[in-house]
Amino acid sequence: MKFLSILFASILLTSCAGGGLSTPNENAFISGSGIATYLDESDRGPAPKISGQTLTQDFVSLDSKKVSVINVWASWCAPCRAEAPVLQEFSINYPEVQFAGILTRDNISSAQAFYESFNLTYPTFTDDSLLLGFGGSLIPNAIPTTLIIDKQGRVAVRISGEVTVAGLKKMLEKVLSDD
Repeated sequence: MKFLSILFASILLTSCAGGGLSTPNENAFISGSGIATYLDESDRGPAPKISGQTLTQDFVSLDSKKVSVINVWASWCAPCRAEAPVLQEFSINYPEVQFAGILTRDNISSAQAFYESFNLTYPTFTDDSLLLGFGGSLIPNAIPTTLIIDKQGRVAVRISGEVTVAGLKKMLEKVLSDD
């Protein structure tokens, strides 16, 4: 099962148009429908330790004892552009929750321009190999994917595709009330 999770994550990272860190065509990506998958506490798998270099050149390590919202994104992804203001607003309105991004299949200069144009204040990690650590739990399966990690460091929710205000609020409140 772990092998299949890693294989699936690898396919996600390599299935978009273009290769390496080139900027793919924004119409050639795996997109979800915004469907949220919520796991009961007993079914949750561990999230990896999320730490590393960010777009701002800082080294950041997330606190594994806090609820976290992790968004997997790329600057060329239209749904990522659409959801960026929503995620930024939530990061302000929920100061008790850690927000972070993981950049995937993108180049740094385009990502930095995206980050600045949307006035994002939460860190974005530049090493998309962090995604491989989600094997054994809900893995990112689309661009964008948003994961919610509970206070015990377990993956509780996966939203595949663009988040909505109502959907993210419902899932985040549910996880906050679980703990």
